[in-house]
Parts: sequence; C-alpha cells; structure tokens
Amino acid sequence: MMDFWISVLEQGLLFSVMVLGVYITYKILDFPDLTVDGSFPLGAAVMAASLVKGFHPGVGMIFAFVAGMLAGGATGFLHVKLKITNLLSGILVMIGLYSINLRIMMGKANIPLFQEKTLFTGRLPALFIIFLFAICSKILLDLFLKTKFGFLIKAAGDNPQLVTSLGIPLGAIKIVALMIANGMVALSGALVAQHQSFSDVGMGSGIIVMGLASIIFGEALLRKVPVIVPTTMAIVGSILYKLSIAFALKLGFPPTDLKLITALIVVAALSVNQTAGMMNLRKWFKKEGASVVTNTKPMQNLS
Repeated sequence: MMDFWISVLEQGLLFSVMVLGVYITYKILDFPDLTVDGSFPLGAAVMAASLVKGFHPGVGMIFAFVAGMLAGGATGFLHVKLKITNLLSGILVMIGLYSINLRIMMGKANIPLFQEKTLFTGRLPALFIIFLFAICSKILLDLFLKTKFGFLIKAAGDNPQLVTSLGIPLGAIKIVALMIANGMVALSGALVAQHQSFSDVGMGSGIIVMGLASIIFGEALLRKVPVIVPTTMAIVGSILYKLSIAFALKLGFPPTDLKLITALIVVAALSVNQTAGMMNLRKWFKKEGASVVTNTKPMQNLS
C-alpha cells in the first residue's frame, strides 16, 4: 500500500511543474495555450537527445527549458505580431512541434534512457528529488509573480487596457509570459522522461487537459482555505488528479479508458466549481433581499 501512495505522490509532483506552467497561461494570462501538448514532449525529446550525446542531466534540463521558451515565444509571435487568434496560434505551434520533436529524436518515435545517467540514478530517493524540484519551481514562481513584471503579467490578464494606458507593450508581456510557461512545461517533460527512462513523441497527448483538470480540481476543493496560495492549489490538484486516476485503475478500469476518466474528472471538477459559485450567488441574493426587506420602513398613515 505504501508503494501505491509513493507512486501517486511521484506522479503528481512530476506533473505539477507542468501544471504551474498551465496556471500562468490559463489563470493569470487568460490565454488558451495548446502549445503545451507540444512543448511537454519537446522537453522530453531535448532531454533524451542531450543524455544520448553525453551531456550532464542538469545541462539537459537547461536545454529543455530554453527549448520550451522558444516554443512559447513562437506562439506569442504568431499571436502578437501576425495577429493570429490565441487558440489557433497554439494549435499551429503544437502541430509543428511534432515534426520538430521527431527531428530532435533523430527520426525515432521513442528513445530509451535505461543506460543513460539521469537525475534519478544517484543514491537519493526519486520522491525526494521530485519533491525538491516541484517545491523550488513553486517558490521561484511565487517570487517572480511578486516582482514588477509579475504584476504586469497579472494585469495583462485581468485588465489589458490598463497596461496599454501605462505605455507598456502588452504584446511583449504576453510573449514573455508564454515563454516562461512553456519553459516550465518543457522542464516537466524533461523530468518525466528521466523518471520513466524513455522519451516518446506522443507523450504530450492530453497534457493540456491534465493541467486544466488539476488546476480546476485544486481550486474547487481548496479555494475556501485562506492560507493556501493558488500555486499550492495547482500542485495539490495535480496530486489529487493522479490519485483519482490511480484509484480508477485500481478499481479495474482498463488503461484504454484513461482519456474518458480524464474527461469525467474535468466535468466533475467544473460541476463542483460551478455549483459552489451558484450557491454563493444565491446566498448573496438572499442576504441582499433580506437587507432590503429589513430596511424598508412602513408607510405612514396619511389619512
């Protein structure tokens, strides 16, 4: 039973870095970025190619982050400079990255890494390395969002007219935010490739749905807890998502049903989120209605 919980924690924390990247585009920038489905395997492909070429795993992680930033920059360029819609920009880059990933992987759809030295071949437990990586990523992102540029990214998503009125180029902020987000997604892909000891060109399928499900899941369950920041909700949501998938498999569902299970988890999380919002709205209306009735004075007898 202990192995089950360790496996869930490892998988949840592995993908939590990707979820943090999706959090930047989905919750902060309000940008539906489908580049994620391509930048995740891009990070894995660059990591695999670097290890095969004899580079140190740390150097490979840097290469993966830079590659992810370039992918995000391409999406931003298509949207900002060429005026292509945000959704279509992400789709175009995601499609193009499939061929680029195959080229990076030397035309192979799968590269095994069993004989290569990775971050997990040392004496330290895999869970400790993954936990340290996820926590460091979260802390660095929290610190970045508290900087002046971090507040500008938040303003670009909440009130783009304000950013424009201040004379700050809104397009440049979007491009940089997309670069950082996809860099984190590629980092997660590189870490997953090392943990599972192989890189596959199709490992990014459904990653964006997984990221959105984790964010919605964590927010729906933990948004009423005042001490938990949104990035922590995203990490917890990633673990809960992997826990629900693990329980579904433990109940006897075949692996071919994972996509259906993912869709059902997203629907359930959205339903909980929507129901909670409607209940709060009804409470507000009842409170306002009661205050209006209470404050209404009886009409005086004019006769």
